[in-house]
Amino acid sequence: MPRVLTVSDEVVEALWTDQVRRHSVDLVLAAGDLPFDYLEYLANALERPCVLVPGNHDADLGGYSRSHGMWTRGGFPARWPGPQGWVDSDGRVVDVAGLRIAGLGGSIRYSAGPNQWTERQQARRVKSLVRATRRRYRRDGRGVDVLLTHSPPRGVGDAEDPPHQGFSCLHEAVHQLRPAVLLHGHIHPHGQDLPEQRLNGTRVINTVGYRILEIGTGAGGEGAR
Repeated sequence: MPRVLTVSDEVVEALWTDQVRRHSVDLVLAAGDLPFDYLEYLANALERPCVLVPGNHDADLGGYSRSHGMWTRGGFPARWPGPQGWVDSDGRVVDVAGLRIAGLGGSIRYSAGPNQWTERQQARRVKSLVRATRRRYRRDGRGVDVLLTHSPPRGVGDAEDPPHQGFSCLHEAVHQLRPAVLLHGHIHPHGQDLPEQRLNGTRVINTVGYRILEIGTGAGGEGAR
């Protein structure tokens, strides 16, 4: 069962030192809004696969592709602005460390910044992600183990102020993808204990700061229908 370090939104000083090497993990997941040099430190220190989705305070990472060792955007050579050693899973399905991870970054739109989506825009992204997952499932019969998001589903661990409201369409994402775990950030605890929640049998976990979890493979069952 893969052991996973999850991080989001708040830097944990102890992880930005050699102490992080005490954590024996197979994979690192980041749910957004962390300094990229912090993420690069984690990648270098732990030497494990690292997968992220961007938060609403992160740079725009969309539109980049890598081929033959070169990054391009819009068909032209470009420098990927994301952290080195990390894979961006936003709007994609990736298989890492024995887990199948589907990613949806960003928050509800509340300003003109990047990685912000209206409910309708995010719903379109959900549909695209479900289609990609179905193609994978038809090929190998494996479902999604982890849905990695920046924002939580609406009414499941979100807040009422406009910037921190969750996405209603994530309910449909959970219904279609049936992940074992949905990991999100964006909602700062401010000293409160935020308990794990459930949505249609999926564990919904706020990973602001950090968590260490063991996540079973193949827990997504039949995957997307």
